Amino acid sequence: MASDESNNTCGQRLEAVGVKNSEEARQMWRQLLYTTPLINTLMSGVIMYDETARQSVKTPPIVEKIYGEGKTFINYLADKDILSGIKVDIGLFPIEGTKDETSTEGLDGLDQRCKEYYQMGCRFAKWRAVFKISEKDGTPSEEAIKKNAYNLARYGRIC
Repeated sequence: MASDESNNTCGQRLEAVGVKNSEEARQMWRQLLYTTPLINTLMSGVIMYDETARQSVKTPPIVEKIYGEGKTFINYLADKDILSGIKVDIGLFPIEGTKDETSTEGLDGLDQRCKEYYQMGCRFAKWRAVFKISEKDGTPSEEAIKKNAYNLARYGRIC
């Protein structure tokens, strides 16, 4: 399950249905997803955003024993044999001199972030590369392909 939306993107979805974008609201939304009954029969892995990987299950005292009050989402899901992963890129940035093409950034400090996420219980990582494909614009350009391939290779080596 991809639940690795940034705080801004998740907030836009919440605000579209009248819910204020706050850490508490994002936590409650993701908890609703993760505590779905029989979730472990439907999936074996969840991709998280940094904020989410640091959050815990919060429950009313009456159901505390069912959901494990204070247990991190990562540990809660691990108890259900669901692996947690983490989105490690920091977003798309324009490649100068191209026709609105982008490269994915976030390699600086990635080795340390991966070690921390592994200690937290994450067992895989996600990195994306987005290519603009347009015959009219002649994209993807060789520069975009090379830059993204280089970044993907470095990501793979670090992870």
